[in-house]
Parts: sequence; structure tokens; C-alpha cells
Amino acid sequence: MKHFKKISDYHKFASLSAPEHPLISLVPYNQVNYPKDIGGVKWRQDYYTIGLKRNVAYKFFYGQQEYDFDDGLMTFIAPNQVMSLGDNPNINKKPSGWLLLIHPDFLWNTDLAKTIKRYEYFGYSINEALFMSQKEEGMMVDILKNIQREYQSNIDKFSQNIIISQLTLLLNYAERFYERQFITRQISNHQVLNELEKVLVDYFKDENIIDKGLPTVQWVANHLNLSPNYLSSLLKSLTGQSTQQHIHNKLIDKAKEQLSTTPLSVGEIAYSLGFEQPASFSKFFKKKTEMSPIAFRKAFN
Repeated sequence: MKHFKKISDYHKFASLSAPEHPLISLVPYNQVNYPKDIGGVKWRQDYYTIGLKRNVAYKFFYGQQEYDFDDGLMTFIAPNQVMSLGDNPNINKKPSGWLLLIHPDFLWNTDLAKTIKRYEYFGYSINEALFMSQKEEGMMVDILKNIQREYQSNIDKFSQNIIISQLTLLLNYAERFYERQFITRQISNHQVLNELEKVLVDYFKDENIIDKGLPTVQWVANHLNLSPNYLSSLLKSLTGQSTQQHIHNKLIDKAKEQLSTTPLSVGEIAYSLGFEQPASFSKFFKKKTEMSPIAFRKAFN
């Protein structure tokens, strides 16, 4: 496991010349030259990476999952994420594009230092590189080059603010394009909804649910092969509700079903749904329905 604390560490690793600015660097992707044994290397970095790349010569793993570049174009990697590369035999064209590396210290004392974490796509993983039209790609490349021109110029008191403004513009465009991506890919997105329903139904059918406990957002996301942030963003776009809300809805549905159709006690129902204590179940049910489990059952008798 390698640890790149500085942008210059990555430049050295990728056989690039030293960065022109210690805290921000735009790298032509066709100049990146990784070591031959890159397939066995994992690394963690202390800076943000925004990639706009075509014909990626490697399979790229972010955490334990794979980023698919076959159609997507842009990726957004936050600090302290584990990454690795593997061979991609399907690519025989020359790579092209850019890597923008930004150390968090460059954002210090700016509004973006506080707001950059709200851009949830920095946590996305499998198959969620950003798709863009040629026109949109051109817009993003222009912004990247504006950033480069600014840090290559004589640095003055305006430089940081100008670069931050350009970077904020790029992030806001990316947010817009990701939102559109949720909408335009409705067929595959609705498949996720169907898979989510199946995962939750199967979970609550499991006889070992008492030992497993309540399903978590992380557990659901893992079973759908998506990151938790991306799954919640997708579900909010499609349904207006987060993953947690979908889990809660399914819990309430199952609870109502058992309260109205079985003679099981409230405690037995609580344990069958994964609650450790009946009191916790009763509190949860009343919060969601404004009725206690017993009052709800009486309404059916």
C-alpha cells in the first residue's frame, strides 16, 4: 500500500515532471506512465482527483469495486480512498484526457473547503463515471485549462479565488450532469428499484433475521453493487426518498402485514423484523404511523 501525501508523490510515481504548483496540478493523461508492476499496487492519496479520460488502459478499482470507463468519461475521487489498477485488454487505443489533482490545503480559508463534501459524486463507485456529450466535454476541458493557465501565471492575491471559482463552476456542472444522468438512464435505474425491492423482501423472509438485525444502508448498497451515497442519490431522484426511508417503508409494510394477519405478539413481531427490543419497535412504529402497534391491530378487529 503506497501513500501519496503530496501531489508531487503522484507525479514521481507516474513518471511525470515535478508539479508547477505544490497544491494543484493538471496532468495530461497521455503523459502518465505507471510502473510495469502496477497491477499489484494499491495506493491512498491525501488529495482530490478529478479525471476526464478516454481509452483508459487499466481497470480502475475504487475501494473494492471497479470503475467502468467503457461509456463514462469523468470520475471524482476524494482523499483517503484506496485505489488500484489492473490490466484492461479491451483497450488498444492511445489514452487521452486530463487529471486534476487538488490538495485540500489549496481550499483552505475558502467557502469551497466547507462545501466540497456536499458533492456526493466524490463517493460514487461501480459503473458511475459521468457521461457527457461532446459539447459538455468541451466545456469541462475549457474550465480545466482555465485553472491551469491561472496557476501557471504569476501568482497574486487574486489567483486562489479565480481558481476556486473555476473549480466550483466545474463541480456545479458535474452535479447538473449527474442529475440528468439519473433521469436519462431510467431503464437501468428502475431495474435498481426492482432489485432493491427483491433484496429487502428476501431479507425479511430470512429465518435468521433475529441474529442479523435490521438491514443497514451499507448492507443494501453492497448487495446492489453500488456505493451508499450513489444509491441514496439515485433513489431520491427517482422516488424522493433515501435508501434509509425505503428500508423503513418496507419495515412498516411487514409490521402492518403481521399485525393485521397473524396472532403473533408485538414482541414476536419486533424480533422477527430484526429489532433487539420490542420497545424500540413500538417507538419506531408509532413514529412512522402515529399509532402504536396495538392500536393499529385493534383497528382491524
